[in-house]
Amino acid sequence: MRSGFVCIVGRPNVGKSTLTNALVGQKVAITSSRPQTTRHVIRGIVHKEKGQLVLIDTPGVHRPRTLLGERLNALVAETYADVDVIVMCFPADEAIGPGDRFIAQEIAAVPKAKKVAVVTKTDAAARSDIGDQLIAVSQLGVELGIDWAEIVPVSAVANDQVDLLADLLIDQLPEGPAFYPEGDVTDEPEDIMIAELIREAALEGVRDELPHSIAVVLDEMALRPDRPADRPLMDIYAVVYVERESQKHIVIGKGGSRLREVGTDARKAISELLGVPVHLDLRVKIAKDWQRDPKQLDRLGF
Repeated sequence: MRSGFVCIVGRPNVGKSTLTNALVGQKVAITSSRPQTTRHVIRGIVHKEKGQLVLIDTPGVHRPRTLLGERLNALVAETYADVDVIVMCFPADEAIGPGDRFIAQEIAAVPKAKKVAVVTKTDAAARSDIGDQLIAVSQLGVELGIDWAEIVPVSAVANDQVDLLADLLIDQLPEGPAFYPEGDVTDEPEDIMIAELIREAALEGVRDELPHSIAVVLDEMALRPDRPADRPLMDIYAVVYVERESQKHIVIGKGGSRLREVGTDARKAISELLGVPVHLDLRVKIAKDWQRDPKQLDRLGF
């Protein structure tokens, strides 16, 4: 039996959360086409006959423009020190750039962890482009002194080589007992997962500048007391925070139409997570420039 912790890193929007979900076999991390979707260190647990992987999906490392960005980068750096394997993702359909090189230099300086390179999004690239990217990743390792234990092309969307990657990662782990019971897929607190599902719904279809300004906090969550046991209903009250009045209007939409769409999409996802019908009450409030305010960041959980 082998077990250990595996950190998945890369620049924003290279498929880290999608890969995490594919390895676990169900959704534990929210995904979006918007960069910097992940804001928490999320653990996904993979159970295999020969071992257990504890996956740590991290925020994308980027050049920070706000205090929030600085804290997210620091969160990733802290994670490096406590894992057995670092997986770095390189999308097959994009050339290696300065952001990739910066992160690779960071992980090259981590002596303890083994390093595995994953070429993601192979479903979106031609076979020749995938081959070129595999060579480029190998050359980057030589240039920076990274001894890649494996370089694996994967499509999380098409579920291509996901099981192979899981087996190869387990082979890199030390011998030891499982950390979590069979059946556990994450240790992420339920309230944070629900808040993230609301934020995921709010991210769809909004303008480019808005995703970074959205935060969600749960005010209250409880089963409605007057419901019969065979017809439970979970009441959830949450606040969507933005930084400016103009952003509030975008999230709410004309006559509240956009916010109703967010509520409908989030309610379905939360009901699937909890296994009970959900009544979701969403409100939108302004927390001016919260990404740059240390007190507001603390209050919002960052």
